[in-house]
Amino acid sequence: MNNHRDKSYWLENYGPYTPSPSLEGDLVVDVAIIGAGYTGLSTAINLCQDQPGLEVAVLEAEVVGFGASGRNGGFSMTLFGLEPAVTKAIFGHQRTIEAHRYMERAVDYVDDLIKEHNMQCDYWFPGFLRAATTPGYVKRIQHDLDILISMGVTGIEWQDAQDIRAEVNSPRFLGGWWEPRCGLLDPAKQNRELKRLAQESGARVYEFTPVAEIQRGERFTLVTPGGKVLAEKIVFATNAYSHLIPELRSKQIPAFTHMVVTEPLNAEQLTEIGWINRQGIEDARNLVHYFRLTIDNRLAMGGSDVSISYGQDMERDLNERIFQDLERDIIWLFPNLKGIRLTHRWGGPVSVPVDLAPAIGYIGDQRAVYSLGCVGHGVSMAHLNGRTLADLILELNTDLTDVWFVNRRLIPWPPEPLRLLLSHAIRGYLRIEDAIYERGLSIDQ
Repeated sequence: MNNHRDKSYWLENYGPYTPSPSLEGDLVVDVAIIGAGYTGLSTAINLCQDQPGLEVAVLEAEVVGFGASGRNGGFSMTLFGLEPAVTKAIFGHQRTIEAHRYMERAVDYVDDLIKEHNMQCDYWFPGFLRAATTPGYVKRIQHDLDILISMGVTGIEWQDAQDIRAEVNSPRFLGGWWEPRCGLLDPAKQNRELKRLAQESGARVYEFTPVAEIQRGERFTLVTPGGKVLAEKIVFATNAYSHLIPELRSKQIPAFTHMVVTEPLNAEQLTEIGWINRQGIEDARNLVHYFRLTIDNRLAMGGSDVSISYGQDMERDLNERIFQDLERDIIWLFPNLKGIRLTHRWGGPVSVPVDLAPAIGYIGDQRAVYSLGCVGHGVSMAHLNGRTLADLILELNTDLTDVWFVNRRLIPWPPEPLRLLLSHAIRGYLRIEDAIYERGLSIDQ
């Protein structure tokens, strides 16, 4: 049985882990949840706590932490989809406000959950810096900040070059926004703490239990290699894997983002960089760089570019060109780290709808719900989406179920090979725009 420790630094350093047994035989439940990432386990926790005695089963195809929930950067943040200007351009003023408020609530929800249940996930709440590395990115971030301020959003402020470099001493930082509402955590530990809480709440979690077929009748029948699950209702908490499900195939595609981790920084390196408040940082690119310190003072960086798959191919975790770009970019941002050794390289899929924004909804009827489209900013969102999905399953009308991206109409991705062409076109546009913002820059500047 493969625990997939090679899938990320977080999984490799988790320590001993014993997966739950796979399903053997037949099972009858009220709710079956497909996927044991943040979304699926949060849904299970909320269902079981809202209605004690409800029979809930979570079916994970691999091991808890295998997907994006065990491979991401660990930023619990308020960014929705891409950036405020993009959200406003596509969805309008009011929906941008709603999206930001949802994400503020999501960050607070994760913070409260971790503290209430003493979840052991190397969590701290240092805030977030969105740093500009070119004059064009200064204007982009200030524009996004102006949009949020005009909408009545508070708690985010502009820092000039001197102030931001006093926090993190990179010669490339020309300014940025500072937002105190952001937590950092170990993704794999958080995922498995959610599993613990789900089980303590009464849910049953089955690992290495892929769902091979779903039959819709008076009840749903979920066929697995070791047995069947009969369920009154089902939740597709499948995010980047949703295109493998026929009913969800056109709603999103996976795009693979990549990360590297350095060896631990020594005292001299840390002193030169500063970063004593250990904030999470992103830059202002379309294909962002996101970076942070780990609990043992390694620099973890992801982003730069994405890999695109074809059809049902999900084997795009490794991309040597992007790994080399990330290694180069670390030194560009922090020249004093020249010569530092990378110890881990990995990748994983994020869920991307055509319009680059999340979606929650029904499939066929109100007995089946789904969540997808976190677009790389899903740690906090996925947790709160689990609360929203639980409300939908319990047929509750709440402020969460009334959010605009619940049961919204999605622009469908076309079938292959047009899907591949369109995804490369979108990626190409994002890369070209980044190149325009960065023209004239080099590693030697």
